[in-house]
Amino acid sequence: MDLLVYYTTYPDKDTAVKITRSLLESQLIACANIYPMDSLYHWKDEIVVEQEWVAILKSPAHLKEQLIGAIKDIHPYDVPCIVHWSADANAEYLKWVKESCLKV
Repeated sequence: MDLLVYYTTYPDKDTAVKITRSLLESQLIACANIYPMDSLYHWKDEIVVEQEWVAILKSPAHLKEQLIGAIKDIHPYDVPCIVHWSADANAEYLKWVKESCLKV
């Protein structure tokens, strides 16, 4: 199974948990890790410094388009950060991710 790991950011913990829970309930992800971070970025010709929350999501590659669409549909940012990359893991973990998500 091809595994993708996603890095997404949110304005606060409640939003991160709400969106992550929705993705779990939809079986688009197997699990997530959520934690606070300090972010610095360009926005509208200014450098912004603020606290955000990040979620690391794990999902089978075949759900990529559905997952990205679901995040965009409910994300509060005009330009949400949805970065993903391929990953490998131990066989037992990959099996669990596959069994935890939609079989499309």
